[in-house]
Amino acid sequence: MAAPDAGTSRRPWVHVNCAVSLDGRLAFAGGRPARLSSPEDLRRVQRLRAESDGVVVGVGTVVKDDPSLRVHWDLLGIPPGREPVRVVLDGHGRTPPMARVLDGSAPTYVVTTSQADRSFPPPTRTIVAGTDRVDLATAFSALAEVGVRRLLVEGGAEVLSSVLREGRFDRLTVYYAPVLIGGRTAPPMVGGAETAGPEALRPLRLESLERLGDGFVATYLPPDPASRAASGSMPP
Repeated sequence: MAAPDAGTSRRPWVHVNCAVSLDGRLAFAGGRPARLSSPEDLRRVQRLRAESDGVVVGVGTVVKDDPSLRVHWDLLGIPPGREPVRVVLDGHGRTPPMARVLDGSAPTYVVTTSQADRSFPPPTRTIVAGTDRVDLATAFSALAEVGVRRLLVEGGAEVLSSVLREGRFDRLTVYYAPVLIGGRTAPPMVGGAETAGPEALRPLRLESLERLGDGFVATYLPPDPASRAASGSMPP
């Protein structure tokens, strides 16, 4: 599927959500998965999925964790409803053929690039966005074109870093688990290039703090609501 021109199209309303240790780590050393969410936070995440039109992860998360990205309705205690679209950002076609996101149980899009030498059988659909790496603006615009109005970004580290550094989000929620991980290779919430000084900071506005079990959830917004309207994001 060819993507529309990002400069002339609106993007979905984007909610970034993740769970980290108190020192801001997403996983153990070398990226080994860590279950940081408490039972209370797992239910919160399922509510977010149920309220979303689409759920986004990177291919690294698919390879390491093999998530279904479906709503666990049993945790919410309500009858099953509409499943959000599953979206995998996979610039080089690394999604395993037997990955659960390709099982056909819910609508799935794999966002890849023009250099990727890989096709995915129906009912999985492909969005081409970028040449050597996934272009988020093009990808999000294409998702808006197919009816995704509210998009939940769940990770992993590379996807979170890209979305947050580029400012392509409207809300950020972070569950802080009451643990410390430390070390040099455990991935932080925001990685990538070094921040040289204060001129490169990305400020946020704290909207709320909520205790959740033994941890807490912090909710942040971009600093200027007007910038969200200018970017073409749609309200939830």
